[in-house]
Amino acid sequence: MFYSIGMKKIIRIWDLPIRLFHWLLVTCVTGSIITVNIGGNAMPWHGYFGYAILILLIFRIIWGLVGSTHARFSNFIPSRVRLFDYLQGKSNSVLGHNPLGALSVLAVLIFLLIQVMTGLFADDEIAFQGPLAKYVSEKTISIFSQIHEANSGVIYGLIALHLAAIFYYQKIKGENLIKPMLVGDKEIDPSEEAKYLPADLGRPSNDGGLQRGLALFLLSVIAVVVGYLVTSS
Repeated sequence: MFYSIGMKKIIRIWDLPIRLFHWLLVTCVTGSIITVNIGGNAMPWHGYFGYAILILLIFRIIWGLVGSTHARFSNFIPSRVRLFDYLQGKSNSVLGHNPLGALSVLAVLIFLLIQVMTGLFADDEIAFQGPLAKYVSEKTISIFSQIHEANSGVIYGLIALHLAAIFYYQKIKGENLIKPMLVGDKEIDPSEEAKYLPADLGRPSNDGGLQRGLALFLLSVIAVVVGYLVTSS
C-alpha cells in the first residue's frame, strides 16, 4: 500500500499486527519491571506480564516467517557484507530496520525470550514460583533464577540503548522512528527517493483484512496453548 500526499510518497512500512505487537510488548515489559520492583502482592502480576510477553514473542517469531514484507526476518536480518557496508556508509537507505536496528531487534527478542523462559522455572522463595519449577530440581531452579536475575540487567541495557537510538535519530538525524510505528506509514520526500533501492520503494507491507485476520488467529492459538500449559502445570 502506497500513495502520495502532495509531493511526498507515503509507504506502508509496519502492518497493524507489528504495531500492536510493539506497543503491547512495551506495555507488558513496563508492567513486568514495575511489578518486580514493587514485589510482594504485585509478583503474581509480574508472572502474568511474563506470560503475555511469552505469547507476544512466539507470535513475533512466527510473524517473522509468514508476516508482511518488512516484518520478515529474511527481509531485515543483515548479512556480514551488508552490515559492513552500512557501517562504512556505502549502503542504500532502507524503509524498515537498518542493519544495526535489525541486530537490536534480534537482541531484544532473544534476551526477552531468555527472561520469560527462565522465569517459568524461577523461584524467589518469597512471593513467586514459576509454573514449571515443580518439575525440576532445586539446583536447576537456582540456576534458572540466577540467569533470570542477571539477564534483567541486560534487558535494562537494551531498553536504554533503544531509547538512545530513538533520541539520536530524532534529534541528530531528524528522523522520527516513533510515528511510523504508530501510524504504520513512512513519508518519503522526492529528494530522498534516490537514497533507496527502487525495488524497496515498490514493496509496501501487506496490511489488509486477510493479513490481520491471520495474525489474530495465530495470536489466539498461541494464547490458548500458553494459557493451557501455564494453568495446567
